[in-house]
Amino acid sequence: MRRPAAQAASVGVIDIGSNSVRLVVYQAMERSLVTVFNEKALCGLGREVQTTGLLATDAVDKALTALKRFRALCKVQQVGSVYAIATAACRDASNGPDFIAKAEKICGAPIQILTGPEEARYSALGVISGIHKPDGIVGDLGGGSLELIDVRGHQVRSGVTLPLGSLALQDLAEKSLKKAQRIASEALTDLPQLLAGEGRTFYAVGGTWRALARIHIIQSGYPLGVMHGYAIPATDALAFVRRLRRLVAADMLADIEAIAEARRPLLAYAALVLEHIIRVAKPTTVVFSTFGVREGLLYSKLPDAERAKDGLLSAAQGLNELLSRSAQHARELIDWTDRLFRVVHIRETEEERRLRHAACLMSDIGWRMHPDHRGEQTYGIILNGNFGSISHEGRIFAALSVFFRYEGLGDEAAAPALTEQLSPAQIDRARLLGTAFRVAHLISAARPGVLPATHFRTQDRKLMLVFEHHLVDLVADRVGGRFKQLARLVGRSGSVVLN
Repeated sequence: MRRPAAQAASVGVIDIGSNSVRLVVYQAMERSLVTVFNEKALCGLGREVQTTGLLATDAVDKALTALKRFRALCKVQQVGSVYAIATAACRDASNGPDFIAKAEKICGAPIQILTGPEEARYSALGVISGIHKPDGIVGDLGGGSLELIDVRGHQVRSGVTLPLGSLALQDLAEKSLKKAQRIASEALTDLPQLLAGEGRTFYAVGGTWRALARIHIIQSGYPLGVMHGYAIPATDALAFVRRLRRLVAADMLADIEAIAEARRPLLAYAALVLEHIIRVAKPTTVVFSTFGVREGLLYSKLPDAERAKDGLLSAAQGLNELLSRSAQHARELIDWTDRLFRVVHIRETEEERRLRHAACLMSDIGWRMHPDHRGEQTYGIILNGNFGSISHEGRIFAALSVFFRYEGLGDEAAAPALTEQLSPAQIDRARLLGTAFRVAHLISAARPGVLPATHFRTQDRKLMLVFEHHLVDLVADRVGGRFKQLARLVGRSGSVVLN
């Protein structure tokens, strides 16, 4: 079982950025990070660094006050270990060392001032930890800098750091969007790190870009509010950021409640930078990642074997251990559905297989809920789960599979929201998997040791579920009825037999 968050295994990251200062506490140092606390203070440390070379006095005071609270919060939560990092504003400002010295006394821990290449690398590792097999350009837009770096699977190539963070660009351009546009164009046009992105994905990291994504979700009426993995075709993203800049110029976004007031003036600069990136890089898709420097820092400290794990399956296993009646049964269910799909010759891509395995691990997490609401409640848990390495489409598929496990396929089981985001073939596959879950859980009562003693056999167009002799008393009409329904979904007749 997972250890409670208050034990010494917990880990915290204090991130002193150019715009915000943040504390995030994770349950443990593991492949799929579970956030137990997250708080930020928008201090604006980097708002004048480009023109004055200094961290603003009032921003320093705000940051030091926030750090005092963060240290107290770490003590209250009994955080096992704390890593502290600082980025562009602190490394560029002449009074940065003085601020860091004061901050270290407050934190009681050394603060690592990341170089530009280090910041780019951690951003890339963050995306690798939260996106399954990424292939494209990672862009991390902070308050003080923009990091661009190429990722392919687990490989990270050389990156570049530019003074195009939202606060830095606003400062350099003296709050003139026209001047900011010239600065961004000069810095990004023909940049090798961007030219390598043509036809690939651009991964947008950073709070202000996430704010843009939030606005796009609201304005487009997109039905799933999960920020991580939100994907927009590059042509649509380009049209959106151009439109957004016009709205900001007309002061028509001043009162948007979904965005923190301190961040609203920076939206136009973030939109401007993204516009130039899309024009130069020519990606096919823009994907927003909530995994960035902090997650990349911790990912870099994991053992090789832990880093090699699938992030989605690690998260699903965590939910399995926390919420299921038997963690072992869920693992046996993976093997059971493996055998089923093999016997009836259902072809799967690698992505379809990992989604099936994840759904198996989460197939029993709703058992404590009221029977009338298990389907919808579990659907919501999976759909909105705070984990990565899964697309929005994948979330809906896994959630729908478990929904069918609880609700069945009858007419009374109304399809939940968002199923229109899947193809008919994906919905059929979710129905099949959910029906298999209904058979497996009925046979075993979600206890381990039963499923391995049942087998699949085919004869002509008949699919048989074979029970070993010692399980004879588990055979019942209800089991046969559900198995026949499963067999029909794969175009077979079905029967239950004893070995």
